[in-house]
Amino acid sequence: MVDVIIIIICVIAAVSIGFDVIQLLPSDILEQVSNFGALRFTIAGFAAIIGVGIGVAVQTTYRRLEIQIRQTPIEIMLTRAVGLVIGLLVANLMLAPIFLLPIPKELGYIKPMLAILGCVMFSFLGISLADTHGRTFLRLINPNSIETMLVAEGTLQPTKTKIIDTSSIIDGRIEELLKTGFLEGQILIPKFVLQELQQLADASNDQKRMRGRRGLDILNRMQEDFPERIIIHQADYEEIDTVDAKLIRLTQEINGILITNDYNLSKVANLQKVLILNINDLAHAIRPIYLPGDSLELKILKEGKEPSQGIGYLQDGTMVVVEAGNNYVGGEIQVVVTSALQTAAGRMIFAKPKSETYSNLVK
Repeated sequence: MVDVIIIIICVIAAVSIGFDVIQLLPSDILEQVSNFGALRFTIAGFAAIIGVGIGVAVQTTYRRLEIQIRQTPIEIMLTRAVGLVIGLLVANLMLAPIFLLPIPKELGYIKPMLAILGCVMFSFLGISLADTHGRTFLRLINPNSIETMLVAEGTLQPTKTKIIDTSSIIDGRIEELLKTGFLEGQILIPKFVLQELQQLADASNDQKRMRGRRGLDILNRMQEDFPERIIIHQADYEEIDTVDAKLIRLTQEINGILITNDYNLSKVANLQKVLILNINDLAHAIRPIYLPGDSLELKILKEGKEPSQGIGYLQDGTMVVVEAGNNYVGGEIQVVVTSALQTAAGRMIFAKPKSETYSNLVK
């Protein structure tokens, strides 16, 4: 219905202009016209055709604008509106003294041109400022009510946004977590993290360069596989020197969750009440638990400290000490867990051979 109304209004406006445009014709041409009514209707007919074209263009533009507005979160629209109003107010305050200047009448057009230019420039500046610091502005007004309202009406999802640091990207396990679906919500990659990866990739040190390139490759694959979830955030904090401090500041501003493998960063973030997801902690938490009496297949790699001991490792790196396992070094045997010991360095499992026979022995 709105589309039809837009087209009808454009046609009526074009027909009205067509009826009145005859008055703008030169007098020498009007003297040659014998039937003004027919000329009016002819021009109005052509104007109606042009009005239909203009109406279709306006209707298409309106629909595109409507789709864009529906896809834009309400908090962005609100902050942009505030930024636009602030920009216009500043423009009018700064341009007011210009209108008091004694400008000659011949140059009178300068005043409106400066007014239009100033309003446009400060309007875009206000909107840009709102896009950069809009969320912080909303939190200053009320830290809780806006997000609660948006979640209640379904505009925002209750899942918090995750922010990834450089160590998690280089580690690579974050990509597998995304593929399995255990990691929910939007994944935010700050601009300064990308810069740090680029610096590593351009480093003269071979090891650093390899780590940086690995991180960039992993990030490219993640963006290709999850284009709607991986977001590159342009915000930067030039007044803050370290990347870790910037990550904590950004996480606090958006009330998100920081994903990191950096032990020191995790401790500092916890002190500042920032939620942390540490992939190493997750890996330790989901390791299989072996109780006394459980059996497992293990390859004995070397002898232990005691003459009769053999040492093997599980896939997660857990050391298994096998009593009477020194004779099976280089082979795979079935062992039975006798006990487990949790130390500061990790977990250690003690076991003994299930039988005297073993397979795949490598001499």
